[in-house]
Amino acid sequence: MGGMKWLVFLVFLNIYSQAAAQSGIQVSVFSTTSKTVILRWSSYSGAASYKVSAALSSSPNDPIAFVMFGPNTVMGSISSLSQGVAYTFTVEALSANQTVLSSASTKTSTAPDMMDPIRTVKPKDSRTLMVDFSPKTGATSYVIRVENTNGFFREDSASSSPAEIDNLNPYTEYQLSIMAVNNAGRSQPSSPVAAKTLLPPPQLSTSSPSNNSIIVTWPPVSDAVHYTVFMYKFGSNTEEKYNTNNTKLSVPGLDAGSLYVIKSLAWDPEGREGEGSLYVNQTTRPPTPTSVSVSVVRSNSVARLSVSWELSHDVYGTIDYHVTSDQNLNCNSTSSSCTLSPVGCGEVHTVHVTASNEAGPSQPSSPVVFITFPCPPESLTLVESSEGNCTLTWNTVPYADGYEAFVKKGDGGETTCNSTSNNCTYQCQCGYTYLMSVLAYNLAGSSPEGTILNYTTVPCCPESVSVSSVSADTLEITWTASRGAELYQTRAADNSEVVLCNDTAPVCALSDLSCDSSYTVSITPCSEISGCNHACKSHTKDTAPCMPTDLVLDPKNSSVVSVSWKPNNRAANYTVSAESHGEYGQNGGRTCTTSGNGCDITELPCGSSFEFSVTATGAAGRSLPSFSTFLETDPCCPVNLTVAQVTQAMSNVSWSHAKAAQSFITSLTSPRGHARCHTQDSHCLMGCITCGTNYTVTVETFSITGRATNCTYQGFSSSPCCPSGIKLYMLASNSLRVYWRSTASSRSTTVEMLGTSSNYTCTASPGENSCDVENIQCGDVYRLVVAPLTAGGSRVPFCPYRLYSVTCLGSNIGTVIYRGKRSID
Repeated sequence: MGGMKWLVFLVFLNIYSQAAAQSGIQVSVFSTTSKTVILRWSSYSGAASYKVSAALSSSPNDPIAFVMFGPNTVMGSISSLSQGVAYTFTVEALSANQTVLSSASTKTSTAPDMMDPIRTVKPKDSRTLMVDFSPKTGATSYVIRVENTNGFFREDSASSSPAEIDNLNPYTEYQLSIMAVNNAGRSQPSSPVAAKTLLPPPQLSTSSPSNNSIIVTWPPVSDAVHYTVFMYKFGSNTEEKYNTNNTKLSVPGLDAGSLYVIKSLAWDPEGREGEGSLYVNQTTRPPTPTSVSVSVVRSNSVARLSVSWELSHDVYGTIDYHVTSDQNLNCNSTSSSCTLSPVGCGEVHTVHVTASNEAGPSQPSSPVVFITFPCPPESLTLVESSEGNCTLTWNTVPYADGYEAFVKKGDGGETTCNSTSNNCTYQCQCGYTYLMSVLAYNLAGSSPEGTILNYTTVPCCPESVSVSSVSADTLEITWTASRGAELYQTRAADNSEVVLCNDTAPVCALSDLSCDSSYTVSITPCSEISGCNHACKSHTKDTAPCMPTDLVLDPKNSSVVSVSWKPNNRAANYTVSAESHGEYGQNGGRTCTTSGNGCDITELPCGSSFEFSVTATGAAGRSLPSFSTFLETDPCCPVNLTVAQVTQAMSNVSWSHAKAAQSFITSLTSPRGHARCHTQDSHCLMGCITCGTNYTVTVETFSITGRATNCTYQGFSSSPCCPSGIKLYMLASNSLRVYWRSTASSRSTTVEMLGTSSNYTCTASPGENSCDVENIQCGDVYRLVVAPLTAGGSRVPFCPYRLYSVTCLGSNIGTVIYRGKRSID
């Protein structure tokens, strides 16, 4: 194996030397001891030998030793050095004539000398040794080598003395040596020193089987010959020591509920104390509770048992108390009392109290037997005697020392009586409700509230009875409340039916009665317990008249309607109402009154909608109105109508608002033809009008339901016809004659010639068909209009005009040229 290591090393040197062949020589420290330093360097090409010299680092130019090596050597040592001294080492590559080819230097210190043996080694515990040694000059740290015969080997670093060596095995012998360390290396180990660790600590387990003893146990400690247990009570200054060869120790005679601190150690065969165990706290069980007392407490109608006891003050820590009853009740507390809940009446409880701490429970206290309050008596019965006395009886209950009866009258009065038997007698009156209860009691208290007996005498008859008719089929009955009544039964009967009403209020409405009938009304006050009083006085009342039926409307003309119906009452007056309403607006109502079966409604306006109904009135009141029937009158005619001619053949007809009219048909009629339009607007543009014609104007209005009214208005005459066949002739003296085709019009005709500088006119009488215009200015363009005159003397505005150019020949008219015809502007 050693040869293999040197082979690897030489290969490494060969690689190292080859890598450095191309550069200057390089040197490094391979290893150091206190007397020797081994250097290695790179091979230098052409070197015949190598010189290694050593000088103190303080005088690097003054070598104190050197060694020569052959050309194939790249590692060498230099010895006889001093320990812990800093040196500078120089390696020179020399030629055959001893010329320095290359050199390199490095610095290092020698290692310290071997230290003196360790002075003392003491065990600190079962796994730690404390090492004391003399410091070494020049050492920066120390290495402590630990070995044993089982092959254990470990080196620990230390900075100073003493040093702690831990994580060792308990009760084991070790060899310890020490080495000094500086930056160059470490010294040889000192002579070894033997030391043994201590026995490990026992692993304690404790318990308290009673309130005056503690048991301590532990697993056996290997190599231990006996054990010591230390115990002292918390708060005292006295420590008890117990020696034993066993691994279990029972300590009696201790204080109840006290804390004890326990420690143990093992002894080895050499008589040394082993490592002490950790302290273990153990509390003895608490003392048994004393002076236990039991009482009943009530809260929010729930009964509980309050259990109390005397506290022990000389105990350690928190004591929990557990209270139990043989009735499967329990509670816990850390104070001196506890509540068992819930408890019932007539129960017998045996109560125990047990104290507990972390060590366990104490012995239970002495039992306390406690009887709760009695249960409430049952089967309450009341017997009413003829003298106005009542006797209340009940069943007796166990554990009761006596009974108390409570009797509360409906007006707030209250009576009580005490008894040791099962009955009690008191004075009672009619018309009242009595609430009765009985409580039983003993030393623990009174029973809960038991059965409440409710006894009510027969109620009195109502007074101030009032029967009124509120509608045709409903009677409202009111009265003052009667004493003792919880419910009122109201009954209305006639020859054919009976209607009942049950209510707790002093008012009742009997509905669905027959109209125009006579009913006998009675009110019977009732009590749930005592029953009803059927001896009360009855009353008679008629219902209102019946509603008229089969309403018929018979229009006589556009403003009068005859209304009839079927009479169905014994004696009644009838009123017919016609109410105007709807989209056509309000026009006020119309009425008529009769004792028969019909009457007329007059003066109905056009364009209106009326709702007709009939109501009957009698001594008992008014009936409901009959079912309504609706009637719509014809739409109205427009009050104003205007016809305006737009062109010779077209006129615009407009009219004012017509009530209830939704659409209109307007007509212009003559022997020569007619025009017509249908619209929802209030105007209409009429075409195909013949000039010079008298027309008849009519408007037909239609309502939304299709009812129609024909409206006729004053006639309309269209404008006279415009002349045709107009021609222009030149006359002497710069005059022109205007000629047109003869018409049968009875109106004059006017001629207008309008130029840019002069205007000319002439008028032809009815029947003529020409007119002369004199002294015309030539050299101008004239607009010629020939039109008849209206009845008012104005010119008809619809006739077209013609354009003519009048040229000059000297100062006279030359020629007249027609330029075309134009419509009116």
